[in-house]
Amino acid sequence: MAPVVWLIIGVILVVAEVLSGEFVLVMLGLAALGTALVVLAGAPTWLAAVVFAALAGGLVLGARPALKRRFLAGRELKTNVDALVGKHAVVVATVDHQGGRVRIDGDVWSARACAEADVFEADSTVLVTEISGATAIVAAQP
Repeated sequence: MAPVVWLIIGVILVVAEVLSGEFVLVMLGLAALGTALVVLAGAPTWLAAVVFAALAGGLVLGARPALKRRFLAGRELKTNVDALVGKHAVVVATVDHQGGRVRIDGDVWSARACAEADVFEADSTVLVTEISGATAIVAAQP
């Protein structure tokens, strides 16, 4: 009967994780499922408690941080000027190290070239490498 109880507790915790999204309940659920296997093998109650504590502690402190980092890594959404870096722009007025104008996603921006020697003529395409204030810093396309 004890393995079934541990199994039910494990499944309930894993299902409850869907509501929280913090990866704590799923770690506790996995620990309960592991404990169910130990109890099924005939381990005494005290050993089941030790196994559950060890698995829960190891999973919450060891696996959870890595799992959270993995799931949150791709969620950074670039907005505002950060979203413009890496985009292509069309030169509207000649751009050199002193200044010029480019069109990025339909908006006209002040621009200047990264390198002093670079000069980009109108209608050429450049790459936005940085936004400095209200000025796009551009370079030749790779």
